[in-house]
Amino acid sequence: MNIVNSMELKIPSKSINESFARSVVSAFVLQLDPTINELSDIKTAVSEAVTNSIVHGYRDSSGIIYIKGEISEDNLITIKIRDKGRGIPDIKKAMEPLFTTGGEERAGLGFAVMESFMDKVKVKSKENQGTTVTLYKKIIRTKYEKS
Repeated sequence: MNIVNSMELKIPSKSINESFARSVVSAFVLQLDPTINELSDIKTAVSEAVTNSIVHGYRDSSGIIYIKGEISEDNLITIKIRDKGRGIPDIKKAMEPLFTTGGEERAGLGFAVMESFMDKVKVKSKENQGTTVTLYKKIIRTKYEKS
């Protein structure tokens, strides 16, 4: 699978930057002319992943969130959201709907939302080293045009 375009972004783990990250990824994906639903799905999943990094990864601290986007020649979009925060001790448990370590104000649906909107979601994490969430979505409508 050949990568035809890519982007990278580093942002501080501040809540205000969640919408910025969503907008940057959205602008990157627009080159494939996705449907409104496809674009909305990607934006929602990115929002959830970035919010997880802010709220859980850097719970009592601050740090950097790294976002990398790639488009392959078969219109597969891969978005990696990575932090160097607390990490997830039990990924399987964390991905269960309604499980949260964020207190009463959190619904525990972040991973479930990501999985429902993307074709595939992978999570890798090590305690005290951080978490990487990789989101995959194939855009059906168009073929990538090299310019």
